[in-house]
Amino acid sequence: MLILSLAFLMFFSPIFAEQIPTYDIQYSPIFIDKTVYSSTDKDMMNILASTWNSDRYLIHSIGDDEDGTIKISTPEFTHMPFEFTKPDLNSEMFTTEVILDGFSHNDDTDTTLRTTGNGPMSGFLKVDADSSITILFEFENGVVLTKSGPTQWSIDTIQFSEENYLSDKTALLRVIDPDLNLNPESLDRISIKVSSNSDNAGIKVNAIETSKGSGVFIATITFTQNKSSSGNRLFVIPGDTIFAKYGDHTLPKPYSTSDNLEIKTSAKIVASIPPLKKLQIAPIFLSDASGNQLKSFSTNHQMQIVGNITNEQNFKQKFIYLIQVKDENNFVTSVSWIQGEISGNQTLDVSQSWTPTLSGTYNIESYLWNSLTDSIPLSPPLSTSVFVK
Repeated sequence: MLILSLAFLMFFSPIFAEQIPTYDIQYSPIFIDKTVYSSTDKDMMNILASTWNSDRYLIHSIGDDEDGTIKISTPEFTHMPFEFTKPDLNSEMFTTEVILDGFSHNDDTDTTLRTTGNGPMSGFLKVDADSSITILFEFENGVVLTKSGPTQWSIDTIQFSEENYLSDKTALLRVIDPDLNLNPESLDRISIKVSSNSDNAGIKVNAIETSKGSGVFIATITFTQNKSSSGNRLFVIPGDTIFAKYGDHTLPKPYSTSDNLEIKTSAKIVASIPPLKKLQIAPIFLSDASGNQLKSFSTNHQMQIVGNITNEQNFKQKFIYLIQVKDENNFVTSVSWIQGEISGNQTLDVSQSWTPTLSGTYNIESYLWNSLTDSIPLSPPLSTSVFVK
């Protein structure tokens, strides 16, 4: 009976031994987090290795011992071995990260090129701008898995968030440039030239990366109509076009490292005051040479057509004040204009001389435009009728 019991226990009792991974089954796909990397990116890599999670004691890491070697390499440089670890004991996913260390070129300086570290949260790998990075997982018995991703520079984009901005609002400027993500562990900054028609010299604004490693940069620009440009403040006048530009020195093939492109964008500044309320004009009247208002009008006597302009804005405004005289048959007998600039919140008297040669009823019309070429109204036109003896 004792012999039978011992035999029963030996046959049915569980035996605890580490399970050996099945190397001849392709069960460990490799994943990378981007389809294309820049030369200073951070590469996040994962290996789904369920067999390495099936033993009783649960392996914490792979790639840095005799159970299987992981090499991370570029065509120019090889980094080995490299450790992948699990975020928790029961996970079947092993992960690591490596920072690509390449030529920044945008600021005409090299980064500190290096190939150091062995993972999983530290490591640098030298890489060229137009190259690739490869992960090679070498099992026992000659089973090897690989995964590759290209590294290359890109042509960048720059854009204002809107096509039109009110003169009392703030503009948002966005640059997408993975190549300027020079340090994926911190927020990078870039400098952008911003100018306007009214200030060609413009300003240089700092755009800050939205998050670590994003390669997306944001800058805000405020506008002023009564102060000079300074810092992130740009002098503009409604009707201006604003411009933003910077040089892209990290260009993909077929460009060379000596090539560069000027990346630029623009937007319009519009007035917060409706167009026909920017300036106000008062009804015209006729006066003599001394400025005394006339009540009666005679032929062959010179008189002054007097108008009044008020700038409702708090900044300067260029204008054309045009006076047109028509006879009772609606034929134009006289056209004259005054070109000038009126300060913010200022009232200005304007006048033009007129000498009627024939008696009759005349219609005198006044127009206020931004210029003779554009003829954009700044105020509704006015007219008045006079009888000349």
